[in-house]
This record gives sequence, C-alpha cells and structure tokens, in this order.
Amino acid sequence: MSQHIPELDIPILMMGDVVISVETAARQAEERGHTLLDEIRILMVHGLLHLLGFDHEISDEAEAEMENEEERVLKSLGWTGKGLIKSAYDGVTEGSIQTEISDDEFLKDGKKQGNLRFHKPKFSFIFCDLDGTLLNSKSQITPRNAKALKEAISREVTVVVATGKTRPGAISALQMVDLAGKDGIVSKSSPGVFLQGLVVYGRQGRKICRRNLDQTVCREGFLYSLEHSIPLVAFSQDRCLTLYDHPVIDSLHTVSHEPKAEVMPSIEHLIASVDIQKLLFYDTMEGINTTLRPYWSEAIKKRAGIVQTQPDMLEIVPPGTSKGNGVMMLLDHLGITTKEIMAIGDGENDVEMLQLASLGVALSNGSEKAKAMANVIGASNDEDGVAEAIYEYVF
Repeated sequence: MSQHIPELDIPILMMGDVVISVETAARQAEERGHTLLDEIRILMVHGLLHLLGFDHEISDEAEAEMENEEERVLKSLGWTGKGLIKSAYDGVTEGSIQTEISDDEFLKDGKKQGNLRFHKPKFSFIFCDLDGTLLNSKSQITPRNAKALKEAISREVTVVVATGKTRPGAISALQMVDLAGKDGIVSKSSPGVFLQGLVVYGRQGRKICRRNLDQTVCREGFLYSLEHSIPLVAFSQDRCLTLYDHPVIDSLHTVSHEPKAEVMPSIEHLIASVDIQKLLFYDTMEGINTTLRPYWSEAIKKRAGIVQTQPDMLEIVPPGTSKGNGVMMLLDHLGITTKEIMAIGDGENDVEMLQLASLGVALSNGSEKAKAMANVIGASNDEDGVAEAIYEYVF
C-alpha cells in the first residue's frame, strides 16, 4: 500500500529524497542558457538516477554509465539538450566555468579534476572568520556572500563560524541576512568557535571549552584603563563589561553587533561578578603600536598573550590562545579530519586555523602574516572574498 495515499492500492518503494536548491538551479540555468524549469527537470532526473544506484563519482566506467542513462531518460522525456554530467564537462572544456587551474590538474581524458559545480563539494566543512573576512569594512555581509553561504548549506556543506566575537555578536551579524538560527550557520544549538577559540560549542550548541584570563591580569588592565583613560572592555562568554561609557565602546554594539557593554561600579565588583575570557583595548593605531602593545608585551610576560585583529584594537588573552586550537578541539569533538575543511580568514589570529586546514584562504585585505601562511590569497572582504573562495574552491 502507498504510505502517503492509502486508497491507492499499488506497491510503492520509498527510495529517499531529492533536494534541489532553487538558487543553485537558477544560477546554473542562466549559465547554460535554458529556463529554470528545464534545469529543475534535469536535476530531478540526475537525482533519481542516484537513488536508483547510479554514481558518477566512483569510477570512469560508472560515470559513463550514468551519463548514458541520463541522456536516454531525458531523450525519452522529449529533452533535446544535454544531461547534467555532459553539460558539466562541456562547460569546462568550452570555458563556461571560469577558474584558474594548472596543467597538471587535468586528467588524462581532458577533464578538470574537482572543478564541476554539479559534483559533490570538495570540502565538507568551511570554517569562516567574521570581522575582516565575511563582514566587509562596514561590518556588513554582502548579498553575494550570503547567497554563496546559503548555496553551500543547500549542498550539505557545514559552515562553522570561527571568530573573536561572542556568540550573540555573531548571531546578530548573521541574522541580518537570514543566516542565523537552525537553518543558518550560527545559533544557540550549532557548533562554533568564539572569542578567539576561548569559548567553543559543539553538537547541539553545548559548550565544550572555556578558558579564562588570569584575574590579576584583568585587574591590572582595568587599572591601566582608568589611569590612562584608554577604553577597555571585558568579554565574559555572552556578555561585555566595562567601567565607563565611551563612544568607541558603544560602537562595539551599534557597529560590530556585540552585546551592549554593561557598566560596572568598580574593578573589584566586575572581577568578582564574572569569569573573563579576554580584554579589549581601544586606541589609535599609533597609540597601540607605540605605547599599548610594547607596554603590555612586557607587562604580562608569560601570564597572558596579545592578539591584534584590527589596527585600533588590542586584545589580552590567556597564554597559548589560538583560534586554531579551538578549531582543532571542535574537529576532535565532531570526529572530523583537517582534510575535510577549508578555512577563510584575514588576521594574525587566523594563522593557525589557515595552516591546519586542507585549504587555507587569506583574503587580500588580511595581515601579511596571514597571507604568507595561507595556501591561497583571495579577493578582499569588500570584494565578496568569501563568495569567491566558495565558488572557486568548494563547488
């Protein structure tokens, strides 16, 4: 009996699901010069053949078999064009899919390895930084970057945020383009690496790591802030705390999407109230380079470390802090190997993450250290660098 239409007295075999991304189909239809409806018909035939046991990825013979069957089915349905596999390869040889690939990446039969958008994505996971990477210079996510991420999700690529931000800050930034929540890339129930790897969430959004900054260092930081009138914010998991209001501290919330900083009555009250993961100083680029960074490099010695992600910001973090360490902890938790991931970043805090990934992409606006350590230098964060990396190296 039919499982869905009880009165229909015929046997029905449930084979599985065929999921088609309309966004992907629309783009492919435009590239190949036919209608969206025709593209969906082609994708449906391709998907049904997979459910029937055909698999073009396991060998050349299996690919030829599926290609022939695809052409036969489409012809019987009145389609006079090419099937999905045939169109994909012809698109490569005719130059309709534009990428730069060296000669040694061509297979002996002239096909380009890993360059078919219709094949399984090359990476299962993308670890992506936010500030200076996914977010442009206005702290916004461009429509093209958002579209690329949604397409990655639709093709079963898991996108994981790896950022210096708090989790609420990341959610706030991404919900503006409908990428937060259970169907997005960050939520209270999804994995993620936050606060430079000091707070890591695993399956179902459960916390698997939190490292705190030494209280003595925190106290010294706030004393310095008061004495020199340098704005300072403490980060405590999902909260931001400070000792006084200041326009640049307000911008942390209004521009950078972080929770609004809570003003505490005293240093001792602040330190006694919460565990602090990191401190963030605000100053001019000159002030940080000539005064703050030299002073704190000497003052903290082995008790803490320094991270600079923006020219006008200096972070004090626990010793050995690395976003890469947070990523590795999450990979171990999820049972994922580094061969399965691509990482995209821009700052010195992204270096370890870029190094451990199978493919590390540093955006062109990034630090010289990040670009030197990455496998590839991509477009800038103001030129849809994340989307460019996804379309070129994942699909």
